[in-house]
Amino acid sequence: MTSTASNQADSGLLDSRFSIGAAALAGISVLVALVFAWTGYQGEQLFVVGTEMNLINGMAGFMLAIFLAIVALIAAVYMEPGFDH
Repeated sequence: MTSTASNQADSGLLDSRFSIGAAALAGISVLVALVFAWTGYQGEQLFVVGTEMNLINGMAGFMLAIFLAIVALIAAVYMEPGFDH
């Protein structure tokens, strides 16, 4: 076994502050994605911004927010702890 494989820290999803923050960002981003998709499907306005949404705008916002959620979740799971550990 190589030294890099044997010295890996077994950090989980909620073991460090970074992982907790990234998991929270992923969860919030999924909720925002669902709001974009539902608002675009219904053809309504966004809550705070007031922009009229259609299906294309809603799906574009949905895909952007889901992409952010996936990246944040991958970072939460696979990032090693920083210099403080």
